[in-house]
Amino acid sequence: MSALAQVAEYSSKHPKPADITFEYGTAGFRTIGETLESTVFRAGLLAALRSQSKQGQVIGVMITASHNHERDNGVKLVDPMGEMLQQSWEGYCTDMANASSDSQVVDILASIAQLEGIDMSIRPKVAYARDTRPSGPLLQSALEDGLAALDVEATNFGIVTTPQLHYFVRCLNTANSPSSYGEPTEAGYNTKYGQAFLRLVDGKPLPSTLHIDAANGVGAPQVRKLADAIGSPYFNIEVHNGDIDTLGKLNIDCGADYVKSNQRSPVGTTLVPGGRYCSFDGDADRIVYYYGDDHGIFHLLDGDKISTLVATYLRDLVAAAGVTDLQVGVVQTAYANGSSTSYIKDTLRLPTVFAKTGVKHLHHEAEKMSIGAYFEANGHGTVLFNPCAVEKLQAVRPETPAQADAIDRLWALRDLINESVGDAMSDMLLVETILICKGWTLEQWDAAYTDLPSRLLKVVVNDRNIFKTTDAEQKLTSPLGLQDVVDSLVAKFSKGRSFVRPSGTEDAVRVYAEAATRSDCDQLAYAVAGAVFDKAGGRGVRPAEFL
Repeated sequence: MSALAQVAEYSSKHPKPADITFEYGTAGFRTIGETLESTVFRAGLLAALRSQSKQGQVIGVMITASHNHERDNGVKLVDPMGEMLQQSWEGYCTDMANASSDSQVVDILASIAQLEGIDMSIRPKVAYARDTRPSGPLLQSALEDGLAALDVEATNFGIVTTPQLHYFVRCLNTANSPSSYGEPTEAGYNTKYGQAFLRLVDGKPLPSTLHIDAANGVGAPQVRKLADAIGSPYFNIEVHNGDIDTLGKLNIDCGADYVKSNQRSPVGTTLVPGGRYCSFDGDADRIVYYYGDDHGIFHLLDGDKISTLVATYLRDLVAAAGVTDLQVGVVQTAYANGSSTSYIKDTLRLPTVFAKTGVKHLHHEAEKMSIGAYFEANGHGTVLFNPCAVEKLQAVRPETPAQADAIDRLWALRDLINESVGDAMSDMLLVETILICKGWTLEQWDAAYTDLPSRLLKVVVNDRNIFKTTDAEQKLTSPLGLQDVVDSLVAKFSKGRSFVRPSGTEDAVRVYAEAATRSDCDQLAYAVAGAVFDKAGGRGVRPAEFL
């Protein structure tokens, strides 16, 4: 009881704002940074309790708002293998964040401990980090109070990318075991992925410079450290938008979300024909590639393109390795371009399934596959090797040099991939590996199939919670009648497709549309957005471009 009494004392330093309701969503908590002090303090308490529920394994806490505006911040918990927090605990997070008093914070802690049968005498362990946002120090201090309140054995990893924190957590929990994942340090991360990359590309022709837009976020210093660790002309990079010290620059007119949403290159870069370009988001868990052709036209290589590139390479390696009962599969969301889905099914002849938006949903589906590649169209994704697939690879006895080489490459690829979570730097090295080994330019990669023109819009609404979906978020069930309006608009356009879903990170809904031509696509997108605004509580001034 004394430990819980100490919780109340610490909690009194971090009172909850009276007029805000917090919700643990797809990416944890995320809103205006200065309003999150109490929430982050309480996240520290829950991380400690989660660790105790896992018999003292390390739980991660990451303070970040990813691709959001600099004024925002957020916090999320990371489970022992570097995966997203178990979904059943998300409700606990929401309840705790909205506790109205210090005594209620204590009561909720005690209630969760009782419900989950948690032994609170176990000393908890938590690893934490943050990104470069100006509200980060305030929130980190609140988190540290939460950890101190429950006498947590805490490790501060400082300012790192979100995927690095996930990696560190997995490494800490697998140390000194047969499934040891690596050394839980920045140097260990860079060495593991850098050495795997060099093993795969050694002896191949050197690539041209890769221009990296780091969104003026934490990816900028970290990718420079990665390049220094690799120390090879195979990874010759130039970092753009790498200013993490000037306020107001993070994710502004740059970064993966900006490039994907606006279908244009970021500020600070000039596309040169034949040049190679990619963008991270603010916490470096998303990546997209792009280039400009000889006519100055912008071409995007998003998560769909990455997914098909990776799936093709894995399929060919598995075939060369002679493992006949090892199946590569692909997981997509409703945001996947229709052309990519057709290419996977009809050309690659690989199984593909749809999942709800959010990495945790794709990750869960990929775990069911022998080798599962999942990427959201926004560039967030990774590859998972099922334990059964690992056993099958271990059992193979190569009969030819080519078969032995393919098996070695599959092992090296597994070492190159951050299986805990989508990771822009790991995924970048994976793409670079495949392009180098194939001797492909970005144009050659892009030529595999042609995307249908697409458009993603945001509609600010009074209440995103009234929007309910089904069929992997491709159809609305609420507000009643709105799906019929969307269907009637889609029917007017060749190869038209559109869906509406609530954002998991902000008070808005997303409208996605694609069609056979750019003109039709834009007309469809703005018509659906207008219908949402008019019929489902659009907030503020109606955007002029909405039809």
